[in-house]
Amino acid sequence: MVDVYINSKFVGTIDDSVLFVEDIKDLRRKGMISNEVNVYHNLDAHEVHVKTDEGRARRPLIVVKDGKPLLTEKHLEQLTQGEITWFDLVRQGVIEYLDAAEEENAFVAYVEENVTSEHTHLEVTPGALSGIATALVPFGNYNQSSRLIIGSKNQKQALGFYAANFHLRMDMDANILHYPQYPLVKTKIHDVTDYDQHPSGQNMIVAVMCYDGYNMEDGVILNGGSVQRGLARSTYFRPVSAEELRYSGGLVDEVSVPDKEIKGYRTERDYQFLEGDGIVYPEAKIEEGNVVIGRTSPPRFLSSLDEYNLSVATRRESSISLKHGEQGIADFVVITENEEGNKLVQVRLREERIPEIGDKFTSRHGQKGVTGILLPPQDIPFSTRGIVPDLIFTPHGISSRMTVSHLIELIGGKVSALNGRFVDGTLFEAESEEDLRNELLHLGFAQDGTEMFYDGRTGKQMLARIYVGNMYYLRLRHMVANKMQSRARGPIQLLTRQPTEGKAKEGGLRLGEMEKDTFIAHGASLLLKERFNADSVVIPICEKSGLMGYYDIRKNNQAISPLYGEDSEMSSIEMSYAFKLLLDEFRSLGIYTKLNLKNKY
Repeated sequence: MVDVYINSKFVGTIDDSVLFVEDIKDLRRKGMISNEVNVYHNLDAHEVHVKTDEGRARRPLIVVKDGKPLLTEKHLEQLTQGEITWFDLVRQGVIEYLDAAEEENAFVAYVEENVTSEHTHLEVTPGALSGIATALVPFGNYNQSSRLIIGSKNQKQALGFYAANFHLRMDMDANILHYPQYPLVKTKIHDVTDYDQHPSGQNMIVAVMCYDGYNMEDGVILNGGSVQRGLARSTYFRPVSAEELRYSGGLVDEVSVPDKEIKGYRTERDYQFLEGDGIVYPEAKIEEGNVVIGRTSPPRFLSSLDEYNLSVATRRESSISLKHGEQGIADFVVITENEEGNKLVQVRLREERIPEIGDKFTSRHGQKGVTGILLPPQDIPFSTRGIVPDLIFTPHGISSRMTVSHLIELIGGKVSALNGRFVDGTLFEAESEEDLRNELLHLGFAQDGTEMFYDGRTGKQMLARIYVGNMYYLRLRHMVANKMQSRARGPIQLLTRQPTEGKAKEGGLRLGEMEKDTFIAHGASLLLKERFNADSVVIPICEKSGLMGYYDIRKNNQAISPLYGEDSEMSSIEMSYAFKLLLDEFRSLGIYTKLNLKNKY
């Protein structure tokens, strides 16, 4: 007897489990029961599991009977002519959806040539085992799996043309690439997903070589001339918004240019870009501290007595200004209402982003790197045919990562550019490397993809032949302009008196335990002291009790002991404020924190 479970719930037993499972599959293929039912026969445990619950990942496969797929040439002709659809094939039982459990009982062939009498199913396409983003990587089957995953993830961070109505949108962190291009080496998924409508990269000429160490550790070198002509240039959009909030008692915020009588009024210079309605005018160049939307709010915490006192009822300033390190040009202004019916003002800022040192680039194969240098055009190596690379890639990135597809794309891109056609690099169905190399040979180039190069600085011929070709490169959204941060002095936290954290709060850069160890290893004691006294404080300590004292204002700020008053000798001790805070917290627990003082000398 075999136990039967429906959605992991025991419902009964049967005698002939094989016949039972076959019957369910037949009924499903004939459309007698829902095609969302899946059945799994666990022979070892003598169990049959029928699954109908939601949340299962299911995928389509072509049904194979007696060593022949049910999908015929006639079906394909009817599909092409639009006589039938995909859903008709599912209804006819030619294609069925399997979940992870039922797939345990299936024997799936990748290609039709491999189908035997033992097979139960055939893949719709061999590339179906990857997702959409992964299928966009050309020649993916020549890649190491982890790099293929990184390559698919990197494409999601690339700058491109994300929406055709971007000029009307108020998205948070929007980037638009100025000249996006369709890849020369594409896959079938590029056609299916209409990639030409929203491309996110550019075809660059890439040379694989070293150049004075500026591209070591995955760095890339950019041609300064190409950047001046618009290579990988983009615009960064960011919205700033303010709304007129309503408060109890009928009081409201007001978007306007604040009067000088208002509490918290800034300087006139801060309001210089505002028009009469209190909103910045379009195309104004704004920097940190400048007000973008002027606003005043009613006074806080009005008590019943204060309502009749005119002097107290002055409005306060609550304008929206640019934070530390922000800048931009006012691009677009919208005045509208939010869900509550309050007035909402949105200003979109834009900033042109030209590639600079530290900006991140990647190919579609997980070969990411940051710009090491922008070379002047005259210093860039050039080939005997006068070809100058836009980007120089390090040869050391290939050996350990084994991204052979990166190298094949270079040849494919070269063939595509020279022949004026797209090269197909679909997973498991790509054009063969041998054909591409032969085609390159017929076009008059070396079939190994290398060319003779000359040094742009000396004019001398290089000893090695340089591997060069075309490649689809992506500029990623991680830009130095968004991440650069520095500080000398600035705001501190109220509790610990240490510098604030984070770029937006004008925070300090933390030197942690490991950085401290490097200073100690170098014996840099003065630097260590300087770096670790951001919150140094001098505290009077009672030498008798070892407790912290205080300064009495009535007695000319004399240091007083909490136990012995004026009778004890007090010493001024320098310590970290965080340590003083720790002592305070210990004392609040009733722990006697006695400091035993010794003379330095």
